Amino acid sequence: MKTTFKTNVRRMSSMLAGLLCAAAMTPNPVMAQAPADSEQAARVQWWREARFGMFIHWGLYSIPGRGEWVQWSEQIPVNQYAKLADQFKPTHFDPKAWASLAKSAGMKYTVLTARHHDGFALFDDGDNPYTSVKSGAHRDFVAEYVKAVREAGLGVGLYYSPLDWRFPGFFFPDLQRESAEAMRAQYHRQVEKLMSNYGKIDVLWFDGGETDWLNFSGEWAGAEAIAEWKKRGYGKHYQGGFSWQHDQVHTTLRRLQPQVLINGRADMPPDFRSREGDGALGDFDNEHPWELCTTIAGAWGYQPNMQPKPLKHYLQLLANVAGRDGNLLLNVGPAPDGQIDASQAARLREIGGWLGQYGKSIYATRGGPFLPGEYGASTHRDQTIYVHVLKWPQGQDKLALPAIPVRIVGASVLTGGTVRYTQTGQGIELAVPSAARNDIDTIIALQLDSPATAIKPLPVPK
Repeated sequence: MKTTFKTNVRRMSSMLAGLLCAAAMTPNPVMAQAPADSEQAARVQWWREARFGMFIHWGLYSIPGRGEWVQWSEQIPVNQYAKLADQFKPTHFDPKAWASLAKSAGMKYTVLTARHHDGFALFDDGDNPYTSVKSGAHRDFVAEYVKAVREAGLGVGLYYSPLDWRFPGFFFPDLQRESAEAMRAQYHRQVEKLMSNYGKIDVLWFDGGETDWLNFSGEWAGAEAIAEWKKRGYGKHYQGGFSWQHDQVHTTLRRLQPQVLINGRADMPPDFRSREGDGALGDFDNEHPWELCTTIAGAWGYQPNMQPKPLKHYLQLLANVAGRDGNLLLNVGPAPDGQIDASQAARLREIGGWLGQYGKSIYATRGGPFLPGEYGASTHRDQTIYVHVLKWPQGQDKLALPAIPVRIVGASVLTGGTVRYTQTGQGIELAVPSAARNDIDTIIALQLDSPATAIKPLPVPK
């Protein structure tokens, strides 16, 4: 039986890193996602205008360099993994350099992993020895990070995981109730410290805190569970007696930081939803603020020599996200010494160079009115529609768009060249000479005689 259990644990390890991504793509039925109210809309306005941010996964897991899930995936004993804390002494940690790089990339906010699932905190947590303050570094990295990012004029975000692999109560919340309650006490205490000790925090990015993620959304009850772990069926929820008491945390958050934006991963009223990974790009949604988070290369946590994808990939992803009315949070995983890989930093600066030229088609825009399709996507602001043509129709010299109830009074190509347009009651046709088409994104600006916000989203024919 012990051999069977260990085999199943190894089998789970290959599955579980992807389960959080799947959960992010599926709305959590435990909590109704109500439409944005006026207060929420006011809180989220700056963030929606920002459109682009930097995610930073950094912690003990950077030392082995096999991703942020290394402790779980390799089943490293808690006490053995904890020894990394005395080795975590980053000689080149420079949050000002991180903030400068984010600005060079055209990013408007950053989110740092204050504490990941391994339980190690990058901030001061009183007598808790498992922090960067009480171990090798003897530094409060969150404090230094917040100061640097705020001075750079960027939005300050913190990632926090209520889940902690050191507590058996996460896996068996009812059988190990005392452990689960201790984990909950840590969660409540640490969130209050993060919201109390570091000034204004703009974003609190929860992960792994949904009630349905207890025991990794699995069914452990009964002898058959020992033989084969199975994921809880779709539409089924945790039925045990343990509660994270997220409502109390939400009250604390709104009392201490009424402006802080909360994502939808902790069973409390969210300001925005999270989609995870390139494959979770999903559909157009201009009713609920949302964000796609993905990595620039490899895992979320540091892996050496991971090369970024071509510039085209990120720019087209950014256009596709903005055209669906979302934000893009692009992750880097700094090395143990605190430095971001040079090739990844170079790619980020290239993104920033493009945004320096064409950022007006991304920042402070809303998605649509032409819905995303094979051609690409569109954004708009005031009386301008930006058509991001990522792929011209094969064998055709024109792009056909649906009719709109306003008049086009002018058109230009931001990326160079000229555009001819015709507008009738049946639709719009845009033609740009082949030689003037940009391989990454041909951005056509359509000037209207009235605001584009009045136009309802329209599908684009294939």
